[in-house]
Formats: sequence, C-alpha cells, structure tokens
Amino acid sequence: MPFPLRLQPRGRVLSGLVLVAAALASVGCGNNTATTPTTPTPTQVTETYDGTLTVHGAITQPFVVQTAGTVVATLTTLDPTTVVVNGVEQDNVLGLSIGTWNGLVCTIGAPTLANDKAKVGVSLTGSATATGNYCVRVYDSGSLVQATAYQLTVTHF
Repeated sequence: MPFPLRLQPRGRVLSGLVLVAAALASVGCGNNTATTPTTPTPTQVTETYDGTLTVHGAITQPFVVQTAGTVVATLTTLDPTTVVVNGVEQDNVLGLSIGTWNGLVCTIGAPTLANDKAKVGVSLTGSATATGNYCVRVYDSGSLVQATAYQLTVTHF
C-alpha cells in the first residue's frame, strides 16, 4: 500500500528530522517504575492540663486534633484525693467529659462521653472522626465539698 503523503526531496530532510525527534522522544519513555507515596504515621500528642475546680464550677480546655483517631482523657491527679462527707472519708470525684469545641462552648454529643464520678485514674476514650477542634471539660457534678486541684492528660493524634 503506497504511503499517502509524498515528500519532495527537500522533505526527506524534514522526514529524517521527524524520525530523529521520534526516536529521541521514545528514549524518554523508559520503564520507570512509579513509586507509591508512603502515608506518614500519625504522631500521638499528649497534652497536660491542670487547675483548681471550685464548688459548682467548670473548666473547659480546647485542643486541636490533627488526625482522626482515638482521644483519651485521663484524670491523673486530684488534691485532695479524699474528702470527709458526713464523717465518712471517701474518694474525691468530679465530672469529666470530652466534646467538640465551637470557640465558645464544649458540646458533648451522642453518645455522651462523660463521667460524673471520675476519680484519679479514670479515663474517657472516644473517637475523633475528623480533624478539628475538640475539648475536655472538668466540672462539679454536685459532689465537691471544697475547691479541688486537678491534673488531666489528653492523648490524641
């Protein structure tokens, strides 16, 4: 079958250049293996908060989650750890909750992540389904008989 395009003698030079250009272009099309980018491992962050909670008081601490995942709030210290109520010594307890932060309010969603009787060593574990602003809240759930110093840690990604 004849080639449909006829080149003039001058076209042979042009034809040769086209062939050289095509050969050079094919050199750039080697068998390079595509590399799959690696997903970075999320870094766990531990934040420590402390303060003094007054009778009938509440304190909210906002924090930012950079990677969706598990969030754990742990009450690490209460001072005093015990109180005397009606002549009986008992563990000092306060309320502890995890929620979302909108810049003004710590909203505890459903299912509720709260423990109204948290004592030292108690943890709340939740799941941050998205990056964003979250909060941990300590509050008097009606059992504080005096101002109580606390420390808690929040671990997240």
